[in-house]
This record gives sequence, structure tokens and C-alpha cells, in this order.
Amino acid sequence: MSHSKNEEVETKEMDFKSMSSSRRYVHSARYLHKVGVPPKQNLFQEFKATVRETFLADDPLRPFKDQPRSRKFVLATQAIFPILEWGRSYSWGKFRGDLIAGLTIASLCIPQDIGYAKLAYLDPQYGLYSSFVPPLIYAFMGSSRDIAIGPVAVVSLLLGTMLSDELDPVQNKPEYLRLAFTATFFAGVTQATLGFLRLGFLIEFLSHAAIVGFMGGAAVTIALQQLKGLLGIKNFTKDTDIISVMKSVWSNVEHGWNWQTIVIGVSFLSFLLFAKYIGKRNKKFFWVPARAPLISVVLSTFFVFITHAEKQGVVIVKHIEKGINPSSVNQIYFTGEYLVKGMRIGVIAGMIALTEAAAIGRTFAAMKDYQIDGNKEMVALGTMNIVGSMTSCYIATGSFSRSAVNFMAGCETAVSNIVMSCVLFLTLEFITPLFKYTPNAILAAIIISAVAGLLDFEAAILIWKIDKFDFLACMGAFLGTVFSSVEIGLLIAVIISFAKILLQVTRPRTAILGKLPGTTVYRNIQQYPEATKVPGILIIRVDSAIYFSNSSYVRERILRWLMDEEEQVKAECQSTIQFLIIEMSPVTDIDTSGIHALEELHGSLQKKNIQLILANPAPVVIEKLHASNFANLIGDDKIFLTVADAVSSCSPKPVQEQGELSSRRDHE
Repeated sequence: MSHSKNEEVETKEMDFKSMSSSRRYVHSARYLHKVGVPPKQNLFQEFKATVRETFLADDPLRPFKDQPRSRKFVLATQAIFPILEWGRSYSWGKFRGDLIAGLTIASLCIPQDIGYAKLAYLDPQYGLYSSFVPPLIYAFMGSSRDIAIGPVAVVSLLLGTMLSDELDPVQNKPEYLRLAFTATFFAGVTQATLGFLRLGFLIEFLSHAAIVGFMGGAAVTIALQQLKGLLGIKNFTKDTDIISVMKSVWSNVEHGWNWQTIVIGVSFLSFLLFAKYIGKRNKKFFWVPARAPLISVVLSTFFVFITHAEKQGVVIVKHIEKGINPSSVNQIYFTGEYLVKGMRIGVIAGMIALTEAAAIGRTFAAMKDYQIDGNKEMVALGTMNIVGSMTSCYIATGSFSRSAVNFMAGCETAVSNIVMSCVLFLTLEFITPLFKYTPNAILAAIIISAVAGLLDFEAAILIWKIDKFDFLACMGAFLGTVFSSVEIGLLIAVIISFAKILLQVTRPRTAILGKLPGTTVYRNIQQYPEATKVPGILIIRVDSAIYFSNSSYVRERILRWLMDEEEQVKAECQSTIQFLIIEMSPVTDIDTSGIHALEELHGSLQKKNIQLILANPAPVVIEKLHASNFANLIGDDKIFLTVADAVSSCSPKPVQEQGELSSRRDHE
């Protein structure tokens, strides 16, 4: 009797515990936080918010808030001309730094400008013109303290290649020059328009990896082109691919090479590379590689002058036009057949110049811990190229080599560009006749040493380690440039960059989640092998917005995950899948195609007697789920704030406990 009484007491205790646990479960379920639905916005409010976030994300009008009209006028003027803002606190100490930096970059840019003009198939003075007017404009309108403005190798090569495809620079020299000014004008218009309309995000579509590959390929192409001047070859191919260039080089071995030119070129190239090595080894000697090009020009010019090496086949610069920039307003094509050609070339070259300048500006701004306004930069670069096209300049932008020297020389503000322009003014007015005997070989050596820095092996290795697809983009752009042309390399870079975007958009990542031991946290089971799956429940996370471009893939991928899981469950004799939980935290948005895909997924799951559960949809997503009536279709009680809430509500554990209890009673 006592034994049966004990069993009765134990049974009552078990019933009490079961009831209390069941009550606790019901009590906790009753207080689960529901997913909130944001207040509905009207169409105008939604459109306004989207436009504001797209074009005015940095809130440029904030400084104008609650300001009197006079103050607003001052702020607007300072926004256009930042020099009026920082110029008020300018001091003699800052000027000393800018003066030294300006003189240093001037000594570097003069020989570079002459060489870069030749890359664009223009007379040497046009390179000097492009380092006189544009830097002055930028100094007043730019927001970067460190960028040094002028012609750059990649843009010069790109411009020369595209212009020479339309006109012969020798036989049609006047028309070629006019087309160059036209392209420069439209490059500036493109840049200024992007900045004014705040469309700077468009240049971000060219990935960093593609830029690294394109710049490296352009560096190799530029260096190969300089073999003509370095070896003294007169009959040289106009093609830029490596195969054509090497054929042209070796076909001239017997009679085309000039040994005097080779001696001059190789000797000074070795000197320039050694100077650059010294500057890299010790930052205190930054001035050595900066001054080396001008020293090389002076020494080689003096050597040719006293030896009359030009009579021995050494090609020299001969004549550089004296005087500052003449007007070229009437030379720009605003009508006729070359208008569209100039516009096309200008847009492409302007975008590349803009990309290079943006990368340089951000790099040095981060090093000095200050902010630059990307849209102001575009307006400044565009304005300086528009004015430059009217003053006999071709496309100018930020130069990495000059900006690095400018930075290391201790520049404080954009006044260093003004100092450089003043030096160029004196050069154009008084010094250009002295460059008459400068050998082309030394210009080739200067360009080769300058573009060597564009071959960034460390960046390529890092890209390989981080992302193999990025490395494919890098190598595609590099090989396309080296083995075909600059335009093809650029096209490949753009295509691969867009292909990566499309691949990421159309094929988003998905993952199966498991519960971390001792927590209510659910994470990717591949990243956390210790995470365990919940019996009877499959939890999947979608790591992207669900749009028309990927909705079908997301639905099919989820069904494949389910199929694989069912096969595994069947093989291991586990409980069948009863619930499918989709973790929607990373799903930032969804469109009608995405909702339609969820409806189709819900229908497919119903046929399998599996319930669809959603966890933590974003505000925009939950609003659209209610607007489309999908929330009512699956049931409002099937949408939870967290995965843990969803699992606790869907888990059959309490039912199992009650089943076990009833079976015990029957047995007794």
C-alpha cells in the first residue's frame, strides 16, 4: 500500500512539473516580441527619402540650416572655392612647407610633362601648358591638400591611342590638336556634371582589382612604347600590344638601334632607378628621386650640346614653343563629324582621370586624417579641364608620383600647386629654349622610371589571397592591356567589374544555421562546426536582398537545401522536417518578384506538409509582406523577431513531453 501511495505522489509531482513547465512554455510564448510594422509612407515621402539617401547622403545643406542670407552666401562661396575657407587661417609656417613642396614637384613635373606630351602625340609645350593653368584652378576649387595636378602617363597614353585611331598626329596635326582639345573639354564636362549631379558613386563600379590590373598593364605598355626613344629606333610600330612592339624592336636590331642613344638612355635610367631606390629605403631622402629627373635632363642636355651627339643619330627635342598658354577656344569642335568622336574620347579619358584622382585624394586624406568631398573634387577637376581645353591644355588630373613627392616634401595646402604653376610660368617664359638639345632617350628613361611604380605586385598578391575572382579581374585587365590595347584592357576591366556585381546580385549566398551550445544564438554551421541543427527544423539564412534578378535562384536554392536535408535525415533515421525557418536579417529589401518567389516556396512546402516561418524581416520587407497580403497567407503567427523565438515556438518538445507522460500513465 505504501508503495502504491509513493507512486501516486510521484505521479502527481510529475503532473505538477509537467503542467508548470507547460505553463512556463505558454507564458513565455505569450510574451514573445512580435515583428513591428513601420508606419506606412506615402509615395512622395518614400521617393524623397530614396533620392535624399542616393544623392545627398552626406547632407551637404546642413551648414546652411538656420543661417541668415548673408551667411548662406558666404558658405555657398566657400563651398565652390574652399580656398576662401582655409585661406583665412593660412600662415607663414604653412607657406614655407608649400614653397618647398611646390619647388620640389616642379623639378619633377617639367621633364615628366615633356615626356607625357609625347605619349599623347603632342608637342612638348602642351605638357607644360597642362601643368600651368589646371593646377591654378584646382588650388582654388579642390578640397585635397596633397594632390599635385598635371598630365599623367596612363591618361596621356589612353588619349594618344584613341586620338591616333581617328587622326594621324603627323599628317593631320592641326585637326589632331583640335580633337585633343575637344576631348579635354568633354572630359571636363563629364567630370563636372558627375560632381554637380552628385553621381560620383558611378566611378565606384570599376573595382580596385580591375584598376590595379589596368594600371599595371598600362605601365608595361607605356614602358614598351619608350623603347623607341631608349634605343633610338626611327621606324617604330604604332600598335601598343607587346607582340607588335617586340617584333618592331627585334626587326631593327641590325640597323635601327643607335648605340649612342642606348648609352645615354640606359645610363640615366640606371641613375633614376637608383635614385628611386634610395628614396624608398630612407624617407628622409625623398628629394633624391624628385630631383633626379631634372638633374638627368640638365646633364644629358649639356652632354649632347658639347658633343653634338645629334649628328650621330641621337634624336633631340629640338624646339619647344616659348610663352604661356595661347587661347584655344576657337579650336574646339562644337559641330561637325569630330564632335561625337571628341565627346566619346573625352568621356572615357575623363572617367579614368577621375578614378585615378579620387583614389589618390582618398589615400593621402586618410594618411593625414582629414576628409575630402568627392563631389567637390569632381567639380574642381572638371572645371580645370574645361578651362584647360580653352587654354591649349590636354587632360590633367592627380598624379600619384607627384602627389607622393608633394606629401613627403611637407605640403600643407593646395598652395604647393600654385608654387608649381609659378615655376612653370617662368619655365615657359624663359627656360624652354634650353631644352632644345634634350635627347628623347632621357625623356624615355624618365617615363619608364615613373611608370615602374604603377606595377603594384604587393596589391596583386593581396588580391589573390583575399578574392580569387578579384584576381581574375585584375589579370584580365592587365593581360588585355598588354596583349591587345589600352582600350581593350579598360573594356575588360569594366566588363569583369560589372560581371562580379551581376554575379553577386543574381547568386546571393545562403547558409544553413545551427544552434551554438549553451546559447540561443544560431550561426552558419560551416563557420561554426560545433553548432547543432534542431531536429525537425531547417533554418536557412539568405544573405542578400531578394529581387527579380535573384528571386528564382533563392527559391530553388532553398528547395535544394531542403532536399539535401531530407535525404540526410532519411539516411540517419531522424525526425522529418516539419518547419522551414528563413532568417531574413540580411534581406534588406524585396520586390514583387521576390514576394512571388516566397509564395511559390510556400506552396511547394505545403505539399510536403512543411510550415514556412520567417525570422526578423527588415522594416521595408515586413511592410511589403503585409501590403502584398503574404503575411496573412502564411499567418501572422509565423513571423518572429528572432530565430530563437521561432524555434521555441515551433519546437515539438512540449508535445513530446506530454506524450511521454501519457504513455507512462497507461503503462502504470
